[in-house]
This record gives sequence, structure tokens and C-alpha cells, in this order.
Amino acid sequence: MDHLFRQRRISVPKRTSELVALVAVSCTLFLFLHTRDLSTKLRRMQGRLNDDITAFNHLTDRIQTDRIEHAFASAQEYKEALEAIRRNTGAERSKPQRTLEAQLEESREEEEQEYTDELLVPEPWELNNTARAGVELLFFNRVPKVGSQTFMELLRRLSIKNQFGFHRDAVQRVETIRLAPPDQEILVNLVSAHEPPASYIKHVCYTNFTRYGYPSPIYVNVVRDPVERVISWYYYVRAPWYYVERKRAFPDLPLPDPAWLKKDFETCVLSGDRECRYLEGETHEGIGDHRRQTLFFCGHEPQCTPFNTAAALQRAKRVVEEQYAVVGVLEDMNSTLQALQAYIPRFFDGALKLYWEELNTFNRINRNAFKPPVSEAVKQIVRANFTREIEFYEFCKQRLHMQLRALRDPTITLPTTTRSQRRRRAHRLVGRK
Repeated sequence: MDHLFRQRRISVPKRTSELVALVAVSCTLFLFLHTRDLSTKLRRMQGRLNDDITAFNHLTDRIQTDRIEHAFASAQEYKEALEAIRRNTGAERSKPQRTLEAQLEESREEEEQEYTDELLVPEPWELNNTARAGVELLFFNRVPKVGSQTFMELLRRLSIKNQFGFHRDAVQRVETIRLAPPDQEILVNLVSAHEPPASYIKHVCYTNFTRYGYPSPIYVNVVRDPVERVISWYYYVRAPWYYVERKRAFPDLPLPDPAWLKKDFETCVLSGDRECRYLEGETHEGIGDHRRQTLFFCGHEPQCTPFNTAAALQRAKRVVEEQYAVVGVLEDMNSTLQALQAYIPRFFDGALKLYWEELNTFNRINRNAFKPPVSEAVKQIVRANFTREIEFYEFCKQRLHMQLRALRDPTITLPTTTRSQRRRRAHRLVGRK
């Protein structure tokens, strides 16, 4: 029997044993690595699940509650949905649940903030200088290159629809923006001579009519981003058709230097050309300088002439607040036309509808196809010198939006003076002369 067992015993070489041991170690290492990989994937899946729960929490947190009953319903739905997620996944929330009391407290705070905001919004009559005008005479002392040609054509068409006189100044050889006191009086007499209701349009600084014994007209104007406006003006006075029109009106005018005509805006700025330096406090009179948008609102006084100064800025702001019915913004035509319609309906009723119906026609007015694009880098260089002009532009934008916000209640009727009141006021002013 022992002999039989000895015959069945198999001899295993030493190298084979080493191979088996190596395979065993390899399998163990493979199983270890595979287990670690599975654990990593499991942690990733759990992380994504927690992210989904967090996103769900944020979504429910954003639910706004207007009534207490609605708040309880939202909380209950939130709780049930959260419990369902936990049952199906076993995952814990990664963000603590907000209490219902906290939601209600935030809702109350939002309501109080809205109420506070409403208290800070002026009533429409506080922003309505139309009611303070002494006569139904609209004066558009238009700023150059703010779309004023478009607004002028719009006003001409509205004059037919709304039955008022349309008048504008004649083309001048040299257009003077600032006037001496005797010339201001001549302008006041000329504008006031038109039978109300009427409109008058001219490139000129704000002029105080009451100083010369006449009732104040309804002042309107439009502003534009100051840098974009000065670029537009730069290429406007170099456009071929501009000099053709000027030459046709005044044949003896000399033609400009071709080198000046060919000079582009970017080269002008980067080379430090005097035309494009825009130095604070600099005064440059005449048709060649239209950088001062504030000048048209500040007025004819000497303090209004230096470029980008604090005194001119503050005076221009005060005049806008006290004298202008609406100052529109070229970049926001909808808001501009809505404010004009609401605050000056006698002249601008139907303006928004007419503008959009004839948009293709209005867009072609005074468009300069010879204006090349200007890089943002060069614009930023120019903006550094237009700080107060930009501040005035932003001020006008805020005022326009405040006027529209004040009209949030459609039942409000804007106050207007009666014709008899305006006549009595005009007689009192004339009697003081």
C-alpha cells in the first residue's frame, strides 16, 4: 500500500512552485488595485449625488413666497422630495436645510426693501419740468452727433400729426454755440415770436428765457456716449459729402487740406496730435471743437467753456434737473421715446410707434459710411480724459430711467398748466421788462 501511494505522488519542480507563488501574488495585487479603483469610482458617484442634492436645495431655496399658505406648501413639498431622495440613494444632504422661519424672514425683508425703494422713487410731477414751462413752445437745442437729425425729422412728422408748428434755424456759415448777451436776446425774441404750440430746433447752448422777460419754453435734448460722439464728429467733418454740402451753400469757402482729411482718429490720438489730446481745462471755440457735450446744458457763461471741468459739470447737471423736460439717450431709443411721449404728450404723442414703423428711413438719416472702426484700446485712452463728460452722460441716463420708473402707475396723470395760467404767467413776465 505504501508502495502504491509512493507511485501516485507527483514530483513538482522547484521552478513551478515559484511560478505558482508569483501568480498568487499577482492576483492579490490585481485584486487590490481593482478594489481601490472601484472605491474611487464609488466616491465619485456619491459626490455627484451630493451635488445633485445641493442643486436641488438651491432650487427650492429660490422659491419666493408671497403668502404664508404658499410658504408652508413649498416647505412640505421640499421635505417630501428630500425624503424620497434619501430613501432611494441613502445619501445625506451636503447642506443644512433652511428653516421655514428663515424663509419667511427673508420674504419679509424683501417686501420691506421693495417698499423702501418705492419711497425713494420721486413722483412723476417732481420730474416733470413740462408743467413748469410758461408757454407751449418746445425748444430742442440739439447737441451735434447724438442722432439729432433723426429726432428733428421725427419731430417734423409729429408736427403734422399733432398739429404744432415746426421751425429750425437756417444753415450758417459759422455756427456759433456760445452767444454774447445781445445775441442771446435776439435768439429769445426769435424763438418766442412763433405762435404756440410750436417747436424750434438749433445747435446752441441752453439760454435762460426769463432773463430777457419771456416765459420758459419746454426744453428737450439728447446725449450720447461722449467718446463715441467725439469719434463720430471727427469723421463727420471729414466726410466728402459734408464739404460738398458746405461748398454748395457757401461757394467761397476754402477746401480743407487733403492731409487733414486723410488723418484717421487712431493716428491722431496715438501721435499726440493737438486735435485729439483733449486736455482738461482747455478752451477751444468754434466749429472745430465739439468735445464738450456739457456745454449745451451748462450755458453761455465763461465757466462752461473749459473742457472736462467740475464747475461746468455741476452747472450742467443743475440746469438739466431744473429746466429740461426730457434729456434722451441715443443708445436707449425706447426709453427716450417713452419718456418724451409720457412727459410731453402735446408734441410727442405717437412718437414710439412712428419711429419703429419708419425705422429704415430714420436709420439712413445722416449716416456716415466713411467712418472706420476704432479700437477699444484707443477709446480707453480717450476715456481717461473724458471723466466728467462721462459722469454727465451717466447722470442723464439715470435721470431718464428715474422718469420712467416714476411712471410705474399707469393711472397717474401728469400735471399740466392750463392755457390761461400760461398766458397769465407770460403777461407777468412781459410786464417786468
